[in-house]
Amino acid sequence: MKSCFSVLFFLICLYGNGVYAETYKFSMLPRYFPEKLNTMVAPFVAYLKLETGLSIEYVPTQSFADFEAQIKNGTIDIGLENPVVYTKISKQHEAVAAAVEDQNGQGFRGIIITRPDSDIAHISDLKNKKIMIVSKDSTGGYLSQKLVFKENAIDLDRDCQLIVAADNRQENVIISVSIGDVDAGFIRESALHIADEFITPGSVKTMVETAWLPYWALSVKKTLPKDKKASIEAAVLKLSKGDSILKALEIVGFILSNDAEYDVMRKVID
Repeated sequence: MKSCFSVLFFLICLYGNGVYAETYKFSMLPRYFPEKLNTMVAPFVAYLKLETGLSIEYVPTQSFADFEAQIKNGTIDIGLENPVVYTKISKQHEAVAAAVEDQNGQGFRGIIITRPDSDIAHISDLKNKKIMIVSKDSTGGYLSQKLVFKENAIDLDRDCQLIVAADNRQENVIISVSIGDVDAGFIRESALHIADEFITPGSVKTMVETAWLPYWALSVKKTLPKDKKASIEAAVLKLSKGDSILKALEIVGFILSNDAEYDVMRKVID
């Protein structure tokens, strides 16, 4: 009996010292191919583990829908997602920081791309045209453009032929425009050159920049203990401009954020 108590005491000590600490899962909305995403997030996950002392692992997802589903079923504890997807998962997650992508401080925006030899020059020219979008959950690859269409009194869903890119990839939009499969494409402004190695140089151009939107959210599960949430928040805010970890994520830095800052997206979506 004494030996049983000794073993039990030993296991309790081990658990209490974090040997069997829970592993928290991180994922980023899969806007790029898996290889690029792995390169982007690996340094960030390694940094979070070191800085917070938490056991964190990267969990890739296959699509926007898969990412959202895994957030809602509790698989993902820490997420990095666009504003639209954040509003959809905000019952399960809360924003703790926003990923600043450039120096303008305005947020980010989408663009409309066409071929250089296209006769499409204005938003009105896109009526009845075949357009490829990233997905209807994509801020830079659909919603930013949709706002501009509304301002021009054009119902994007009714007045244009919309095609969703395979696997919701920005690259697939660019390639489709490049080879002439579609008349135009909607992508994030920052994604313009990510498919350069797959297309003929000069085969796509930016027709117009579209509406500014809030930054991506770094969110955590609402049930995450407060001390762990605070350590994650402190870790990302500690990163300095120019850090290689931020460069890998293709952002300038993180700033404090909260759920209320995304109310504007809820109004737009409605």
